[in-house]
Amino acid sequence: MTSLNTAAGSVQYAPLLGTLSVIPWTSDPSSGQRNAPFLLAYSLGDGREGPAAGERAMRAVLEGIGLHPGGDVVDVAQRPSLPITLLVEAGQAVLTMPYLNVQCPVPPEWEQDARRAGRIYFLVATRPWFEGGPGMPVSAERLRAFAGDETVLSTAAHCLVPVSSLRG
Repeated sequence: MTSLNTAAGSVQYAPLLGTLSVIPWTSDPSSGQRNAPFLLAYSLGDGREGPAAGERAMRAVLEGIGLHPGGDVVDVAQRPSLPITLLVEAGQAVLTMPYLNVQCPVPPEWEQDARRAGRIYFLVATRPWFEGGPGMPVSAERLRAFAGDETVLSTAAHCLVPVSSLRG
């Protein structure tokens, strides 16, 4: 089970995006090795003009900063002009990008995996997730069903984001 975290949006798109949330998770180790942890950002689809307008607004936000939903995985370390940063410290992940600034608690294994890998896999869904509301517990099955859905994956932006810390 994982917990949900909400973020504040920008004035321009916030009314359309509605509530933005993020969920951190790690995958099961493959061949005894741990993989880079994941961070999923999505809208609840509760924006002023409904889920379809929220989906269009999320796509516009992503394209506006240089990400292309449905495109290839972008390594933010190779594209320093992309305004996405991640600070991982003391059980917290602090993600900063236009329209999304969030601090969320992360489990110890997530933080350890992020430090070991030096980056996280960041998935920004353009498709809203109505079931993933703040304060609601999310089972691994529900998370897997949404984050693994082909429609969600094929319309999302995919990034590898370097991990920074206060320690350097």
